[in-house]
Amino acid sequence: VQLQAFGGGLVQAGDSLRLSCVTSRRSFVTHTMAWFRQAPGKEREFVAVTSRGEINTSYAKSVEGRFTISRDNAKNTVYLQMTSLRPEDTAIYFCAARLGFGYYKEGDYLYWGQGTLTVSS
Repeated sequence: VQLQAFGGGLVQAGDSLRLSCVTSRRSFVTHTMAWFRQAPGKEREFVAVTSRGEINTSYAKSVEGRFTISRDNAKNTVYLQMTSLRPEDTAIYFCAARLGFGYYKEGDYLYWGQGTLTVSS
C-alpha cells in the first residue's frame, strides 16, 4: 500500500487548509484511512479516521468540530479539511492505512505516507 500526502502549508490562525492523501484504487476501497500528526518534540498522535466506504469516522477531541475527514471515490483520495486552525495544530501530518476500523494508535497502522507540514501562526 503506497500513500502520498500533500497539501500542507503556512497559514494564519483561523484559516482553513485541506490535506490530501492519494493511494491506489485497490487500497482505497479495502483499507481504513487515517490522519495522524506529529508536532515538534512530541509523539505522533491520532487526528481522524474513516472506514472503507466512509461508513464510520472518528476524530480526536482536539480537532472535533473543526476538522473533517472524507473520501473521494473518483480520485482514490482521502481529504482532511481543516478549519479554524490554531497554532497548536502546527505539525507534520501523515496519512496511514490499515484493514479494519477502530484503531487509533500509531503502532496499529502498517502503511504510512510521507508527511506534509502544516504551520499555523
